[in-house]
Amino acid sequence: MTTEVTPPRIRLHIRRKPNNPNHHLWNNNGRWWMYFTISRPDGASERKRVSLKTADLDKARGRRDRIIADLQNKAHVFV
Repeated sequence: MTTEVTPPRIRLHIRRKPNNPNHHLWNNNGRWWMYFTISRPDGASERKRVSLKTADLDKARGRRDRIIADLQNKAHVFV
């Protein structure tokens, strides 16, 4: 008999504002970073900050969008 282990479910907080194409982005000394919050089932929340390793805003937006899509596609993450 095979037993599957289901990873704990976490909530990814992504709030997109159509009038703000730079949501979840900030520029820190010429480099773009993204930030988001994850809430865990036990009530703890964790702020994540990820360097997008670029000074180019268009590249930063694309990398941010790919990271968000990747997180949303993981089975144990829901929005």
